[in-house]
Amino acid sequence: MTQTAPPPVQQPVAPLAGRPADAPAERSVRTIVSPLALAGRRGKVTYWSVFAVVVVLFAFAFLFPVYWMVTGAMKPPEEVVRTPPTLVPEQWQVTGYTDAWDLMRLPTHLWNTVVQATGAWVLQIVFCTAAAYALSKLKPAFGKVILGGILATLMVPVQALVVPKYLTIADMPLIHVNLLNDPLAIWLPAVANAFNLYLLKRFFDQIPRDVLEAAEIDGAGKLRTLWSIVLPLSRPVLGVVSIFALVAVWQDFLWPLMVFSDTEKQPISVALVQLSQNVPLTVLIGAMVIASIPMVLMFLVFQRHIIAGISAGSTKG
Repeated sequence: MTQTAPPPVQQPVAPLAGRPADAPAERSVRTIVSPLALAGRRGKVTYWSVFAVVVVLFAFAFLFPVYWMVTGAMKPPEEVVRTPPTLVPEQWQVTGYTDAWDLMRLPTHLWNTVVQATGAWVLQIVFCTAAAYALSKLKPAFGKVILGGILATLMVPVQALVVPKYLTIADMPLIHVNLLNDPLAIWLPAVANAFNLYLLKRFFDQIPRDVLEAAEIDGAGKLRTLWSIVLPLSRPVLGVVSIFALVAVWQDFLWPLMVFSDTEKQPISVALVQLSQNVPLTVLIGAMVIASIPMVLMFLVFQRHIIAGISAGSTKG
């Protein structure tokens, strides 16, 4: 009778030092600095020292121009153009800001900019959201052809559209109305923003169809679904589109210069250039600081929505 050899006895593997025997194996992660090097005190000190130096350098690179502009308006005119320049004003004064507020009529031009930017933002949110929702969820006839035609406008240089837009605004087709020196000259061209429309459509594409079908079962119509379901879910991307719309109008120069010949209706971007010839340099710097405050505040307030909106379209799920 043939005898079979007993199976070899497996010796238990001793657990790694510092890890329990029943703990799952950790995945190895490749990093620039190995965990072993960071385990020691010297490695931690070196890592955090390098990290702190890099953060300070980046902060200095971004904040120093802001400091230079803010303090430049607080110097006398002769100190601003001095060589070598002074990092700290020798004589602190706020006349640069007060003179800019009065001489350059900043309240009037800032209000004009707010009106133009707000109207363009509202119309763009309404029409771009409706168009993106229709192309994404309603699936109209020739929807892909229409979307392709809209995206094709992104390949046309902006400068090539200036003359056709001006002729259209100067004499509106069919109704023959002149919209020069009118906020509608800023609002209507801003509505046709292909990039924001495509950004909204891509976000709407990621909304699960089951959510919309559940709303339809509950009796919600297309408009009700858009208002109660789609828009609340789209707050991150709506924040990003809002920032793009407001900043585009706030910093635009060429188009407002062409359509606003009346100086009392010009936005701040045009007024700074038109009125800079007859004011001291410190007053001009002060006016630029005041004009940049609304955009800086808006970014600080909505930065969380901006980051969420940018990352919202990076993954699909």
